[in-house]
Amino acid sequence: MFTRIVVGTDGSDTAEEAVSQAIDLAKLTGATLSIVSAFAPVSKRRIQGEQEGAPPDIANQIGPREDVNLVLDAAAAKARAAGVVEVRTHPIEGDAADAILNVAEEIKADLIVVGNKGMTGARRYFLGSVPNNVSHHAPCSVIIVRTT
Repeated sequence: MFTRIVVGTDGSDTAEEAVSQAIDLAKLTGATLSIVSAFAPVSKRRIQGEQEGAPPDIANQIGPREDVNLVLDAAAAKARAAGVVEVRTHPIEGDAADAILNVAEEIKADLIVVGNKGMTGARRYFLGSVPNNVSHHAPCSVIIVRTT
């Protein structure tokens, strides 16, 4: 069965469904669950501007990863509450599909779980679609969860 599962999330409702299904699979199989969320790089000037005026104990936490960390922490807490024993989070700077694929390769995943958002209509033919890119380049099995 599966021993290492990777799921991508951006915190959206559709991604939540993919995370829920990945949690169920990890719980069922006893697999390690790696939750991935990508973020876009932010200029140093913008980060410094956001840090100005913030209390010193919070200023060092302000950056492009802060929102992603909140999404990952919430998903990891949900997985642990559901009984998944080993949960890892991966905040990755860059493209979402590349982030998911890179983590899957790095941990030698057995399965990747992604939502189908972006796979309907004409958009399903665009190379930028995360589920399309993942399904075409994955180093392992992929489950595309119907989320829309």
